[in-house]
Amino acid sequence: MKMQVLVIDDEPAICTALSFALEDSYDVMTTTDPDEGLRKIDNQHFDIVLLDLRIGNKSGLDVLQKIKQISPNVTVIMMTAYSSIETSIEAIKKGAYYYIEKPINIEELSLLLMRAAEFKQMFNQLETLHEELEIQKGFGNFLGNSKAMQRIFSMIERVKDIDSSVLITGESGTGKELVARNIHTLGRRKNNPMQIVNCAAIPEMLLESELFGYEKGAFSGATQRKEGKFVAANGGILFLDEISEMPLPLQAKLLRVLQEREVTPLGSNTKISLDVRIISAANKNLEQMMIEGEFREDLFFRLNVIPISMPPLRDRKEDLPILMDYFIKKHAKDMNREEKMFSATARRILLDYHYPGNVRELGNIIEYAVALSNSKKMEETDLPQYVQEQKFILQPDGTDDDFNSFRIPIGISMKEIEEKVITATLQYCNNHRQKTAQILKISERSLRDKIKLISKEE
Repeated sequence: MKMQVLVIDDEPAICTALSFALEDSYDVMTTTDPDEGLRKIDNQHFDIVLLDLRIGNKSGLDVLQKIKQISPNVTVIMMTAYSSIETSIEAIKKGAYYYIEKPINIEELSLLLMRAAEFKQMFNQLETLHEELEIQKGFGNFLGNSKAMQRIFSMIERVKDIDSSVLITGESGTGKELVARNIHTLGRRKNNPMQIVNCAAIPEMLLESELFGYEKGAFSGATQRKEGKFVAANGGILFLDEISEMPLPLQAKLLRVLQEREVTPLGSNTKISLDVRIISAANKNLEQMMIEGEFREDLFFRLNVIPISMPPLRDRKEDLPILMDYFIKKHAKDMNREEKMFSATARRILLDYHYPGNVRELGNIIEYAVALSNSKKMEETDLPQYVQEQKFILQPDGTDDDFNSFRIPIGISMKEIEEKVITATLQYCNNHRQKTAQILKISERSLRDKIKLISKEE
């Protein structure tokens, strides 16, 4: 397929001569009107543009700038009868590939076009390689061949270059943060910062200053100025993880910042303009929280412009083999051990397991097995005890046996039921709070608060 060449020169004779000389090797279009040339570049693809330095009363350098704005990757060769070192340097600074003097030597031009074509081909190959590397770097251990995950990858690809807010929902361990990181890594803001705030991990009294920043002396202990996450993310992305844990008063302040696109640090009267894309995540039902008055409706609709729902691992078990193989290789490499494999029995146990902690739990289970196994083949005895026994309290099929259930008498209050479920789950998990929170599908902060209430009442 021939390369597409556009000639822009105010002399019709030169346009005709160049078209005739190049037509055997290139698809050539010509115009004597620079505005028409810009319209052509805007409407169709060209590989190379031959541009006159002076076109009537217009400067070719100005036209060059406009060409590069419309099509940054097009190769531009300047033609000039007024060659000078200064203009040549200026043209190359503004994006020209090279220049050629008039009257034009066709052999010299043919050689220059050949080199420009080779440069263009090499540039395209590098661009393709760069995109492939970015995708590999972005998706990393974010793997899956299932239809559910292919939909997620498709969503990332479609929303990565726009500025609309994204709300990612799903259970703990499903990869919500990975979605946010991929949108950043693959999108147009990739060269700008991404800041992450876990709204459940930061105490309520510190969360406001963490988000908005503060000036020296704004409150007791503020011994120096601190830049907030909003300002630190300017030009890039701010990821608000576990947004459901944000207190109502702070939700109102967050909404105002999102509406006004500016933030005022604590203790300051100066407003800072923002260009920040917001991505948030929640493992709770925010719509139910709105009904119960725990989450602001106006903030929800501001955040939920593009919703992405992450599927739990139990709903995409066809992805288990590829994820298992990935984690085996990863942890063997991290521990400087030979690559291992699961026995048929151990593999079947892992394929049948329910994974309340989703992909994060799968990674932890395999890390445990790789660390404890003494041979190349990992047996079922190398798996955590709770996985071997398959005795989680909450089972999707509603099975009722002595291992994973207990009786609740009629007439007991919802408060007492909640206390019994929390206590039983804690006992089952040997007081491991993170695992308990995952099974109960609540945040660790909520679990801590509930345990405090139970302890006070006792």
